[in-house]
Amino acid sequence: MPAPRPPAAERAAAVRQLFAEEARAERPDLATLCLLVGASADGALDDAGIDSVQVELDRLAGQVPYRPGGPAAWAGALRQLLGERFEFRGSSGDYQRLESSLLHEVLRRRRGLPILLSVVWMEVARRAGAPVYGVALPGHFVVGFGAGEEQVLADPFDGGRVLAGGDAEVLVAGATGASLEPGMLVPAAPLEVVSRVLNNVRAWAAARPERSDVALWAVELALVLPSHAARLRYERAQLLVQRGDFLTGAAELDAYAEVVAVVDEPAADRVRGQAQSARAMLN
Repeated sequence: MPAPRPPAAERAAAVRQLFAEEARAERPDLATLCLLVGASADGALDDAGIDSVQVELDRLAGQVPYRPGGPAAWAGALRQLLGERFEFRGSSGDYQRLESSLLHEVLRRRRGLPILLSVVWMEVARRAGAPVYGVALPGHFVVGFGAGEEQVLADPFDGGRVLAGGDAEVLVAGATGASLEPGMLVPAAPLEVVSRVLNNVRAWAAARPERSDVALWAVELALVLPSHAARLRYERAQLLVQRGDFLTGAAELDAYAEVVAVVDEPAADRVRGQAQSARAMLN
């Protein structure tokens, strides 16, 4: 089944504006942001579809036992509901699918990347009243319940398996070769989560040059986040040139060169050269 296609330009611009407004809200809503990412990827996801996903999350939350107990009990309740009863989990093949990074598709397929499955866990648990948050371990996103010594970690990619003993250390070492540090276990803010989702989308598109359309909308959403790397402007410029918008891409390259010139004039000159080459493609 082919990956979804982005919406028409007018709808894409409207979704991007809604995403920017939500990202700059006092308390950005994680589910809303992830659904707007989905609407940027999938032209079939309209406003009614977005509302239906929110309703489904509410429905799942309504099936969580009422206040089951402490962090361990919450983690167990979510594992039994989402991991066992509804069989949400992931596999290696999910890394090859764009749908694995789209919340509406993860809810439909009950499959996805660790971070999107964690979003499902967080949103269902939050609606049910759980003390839940995301934990952005290097290379593998999980969820946490409770704080301090009571903290319990669960891995939605593995059906909600509760991490015991050195399990988290093994995950980090397996993904990056690094050691687990206490700072890795702090709650991830919604914008951090969404930024990581967009990074995953960009990585998926980078391996598929024919899907520069996906790379472009992902980088454009990342650029409207309150905090983003300046190099994203360079990435956007390159994508525009790649897609045949030579003048706009060249203008973006020139603008990026001005930023780079402050710290690295030779690098800025190279970028200006790329802008000149882009304009020459019009001849």
